[in-house]
Amino acid sequence: MKLSRRWRKRIGMTAAASVLAAAMLMPMAAPADAEGTASTIRVAMFADLGSKYKSTTPYVTMSSGGSWSLGQQGTSGFQSWVDLPSDKQVRFSIDSYKVKVLETADFKTAAAAAKALQAGSDKPFLFSASKNGAAVYQLYAGPYTSEALANTAAARTAKTVSAQLNGQQPAAVGSYHLTAGVFANQTAANSVKSQLNNAGFDADTVIVNSSGKASYEVWTGEALNTAGLSSLKSAIAARLPQLPLNTVSSTAVGAIIRTDAGLNLTTLQTSPHYLLSIPANAKMTIHGGDEGIQLVERSKRTYRGDLELSILSGQLAVVNELPIEQYLYSVVGAEVYSSWPAESLKAQAVAARSYALAQGMKFTIANVVDTTLSQAYNGMSSENAAVSKAVDATEGEVLINNGKVVEAVFSSNAGGVTADTSEVWNGGGNVFKSVDSSSDIAAAKDQKSWYHVLLKSGKTGYIREDNVKELEGVTEAGLGKVTVTAQNTNVRPLPLIQSGVNPVAQLSPGEEAIVLEEVTESGSYAWIRGPYTGAEILKFMQGKTTGSLPSSINQLEVTQRGPSGRVTMIQVNGQNAAVKTPDTYRSAMGSVPSTLFEITGTGSYTVLGADGTRGTMSAGQSSSVLSASGKTSVANAGTVIMDGSGDARVVDSSQKYLITGYGNGHGLGLSQWGAKGLADQGYDYQAILKHYYQNVTITKE
Repeated sequence: MKLSRRWRKRIGMTAAASVLAAAMLMPMAAPADAEGTASTIRVAMFADLGSKYKSTTPYVTMSSGGSWSLGQQGTSGFQSWVDLPSDKQVRFSIDSYKVKVLETADFKTAAAAAKALQAGSDKPFLFSASKNGAAVYQLYAGPYTSEALANTAAARTAKTVSAQLNGQQPAAVGSYHLTAGVFANQTAANSVKSQLNNAGFDADTVIVNSSGKASYEVWTGEALNTAGLSSLKSAIAARLPQLPLNTVSSTAVGAIIRTDAGLNLTTLQTSPHYLLSIPANAKMTIHGGDEGIQLVERSKRTYRGDLELSILSGQLAVVNELPIEQYLYSVVGAEVYSSWPAESLKAQAVAARSYALAQGMKFTIANVVDTTLSQAYNGMSSENAAVSKAVDATEGEVLINNGKVVEAVFSSNAGGVTADTSEVWNGGGNVFKSVDSSSDIAAAKDQKSWYHVLLKSGKTGYIREDNVKELEGVTEAGLGKVTVTAQNTNVRPLPLIQSGVNPVAQLSPGEEAIVLEEVTESGSYAWIRGPYTGAEILKFMQGKTTGSLPSSINQLEVTQRGPSGRVTMIQVNGQNAAVKTPDTYRSAMGSVPSTLFEITGTGSYTVLGADGTRGTMSAGQSSSVLSASGKTSVANAGTVIMDGSGDARVVDSSQKYLITGYGNGHGLGLSQWGAKGLADQGYDYQAILKHYYQNVTITKE
């Protein structure tokens, strides 16, 4: 493993191996009582929680290879309303404000309009129905959270699908319905539904809950308000006076049965669609079996447990509820590699369990969400036998501090030293402090080295070690040289392969380059980003800093660091570019992996005088420094400068900013790669946890 000398000079880094060993071998304290433990966990997948969390979808498409059903959770457990077809996709959406865009007997016309809507904000629903024995296709858009928004959308969709309307006018519709009776079976209900359809009225068979059992009603109309419903009632009574018509209660829970025709907008493909009427505080549940439930809108992942559907902030909300240990099968498998040592997997399991249980109902309707805002959760797709074994081996174990479950945050790689709370979110009590994590280098163990090279053209970039060989001798400046061994060797702008980024240049076998330094491949342990222009940096910072920013950058530097060496203050043109919390500097500098970084200007360098004074030099001021890229300076290549360790870089005429750093994530608590490295060295999961979390006990509930 090769690292440049410059990268090895770490701010705040010490290799306290003996201290680390002593800390890990400390005896565990007596267990304390845990609070807030639970056997199941609720994971929000889709919900509109405002600034706290927002992920919405107009509908969800599900399937299962085993038995599954739609119903409600009651006081005595799950009550099934209807069994759902195995190995067939079924869609679910909410009965809310929508726009009825058009109705046509031609599928291609309806599909073309649906495709046009897909490109915009008005999401299409395409249904198939039957009127007078003939198929018709009904295109809707939505849902919307108010009547006003639906009316605005009606005007908007009229413009979007004008080519397919054929004289029709999109209209806003709502969830006010009339019921035409209660029926013992679906066949009887369908008969009345057909009467209404054939008379020109939209009607649906609906599954409702009657005294704990499923029964059927026929609902007609989708009025925006009570006035519209009254007009509809009069119109139906005039055509079908024999039908008893009553207003559907605003507290009624029902599953409106429709046929979806929007799964494939090229070839007609139909499937069941349940339009759910769910009042406030009510829920419906998709109950799954051992095969799990696949959710198309979540990357076709399959989930254990049940999927709960409700309405929140006028949008469809989907929550996966399942046993917490099964949840951890997925989380641990998604967070770390299943091939890692068992003790590191166990450490991750305890940390993830503790974190989840410490959340309470943080997300209103759920404990956690399924993204890294909480913990990565990918359903059954990230499960693995080795991971499940580690979870089972630590079943119920949590970290306790002062009698409470610890919110055991963790990150991918601490970059050699974990963060102090003052460097991240300014909180965390006495559980978190900066500790040595030199075992993080395990992430770089099998990575290639890259040569940072200067080409004859004056360009600089990186070549991977397996595409070149070193040449004997050095330049007059003391720099080494390499020759290319592979055809069409790419010279990359950064020391990693980026498929979407053009190379700096391509070299042929025999061509030579001068080595400025040798670095490890940019990854989760060590990395390079940039170079960025001042304008790009200002764009990154926009909205992230607490004060105003200048119109341009003349000077950019780190002026304050925390205990671990992480950045806690950056100045722009000599003025503080303060942020709400120090970890915000990750996003403020262009979503860099961590705040353990340095900023280097490519158009200037710092000279340390004999008296200790520092001065900033630009590329045009090369006379006072060693300037060489070979025997003489290269035309238009800028100035090559070397530090006292022999590492070199090019200072060019345009000032840009290169960001070099270590680690991936906030760096607080457990370092996943560090835990892997410690497990490789023989430490067990309890010793690993006790190292990364201070003043904790491990308790099994």
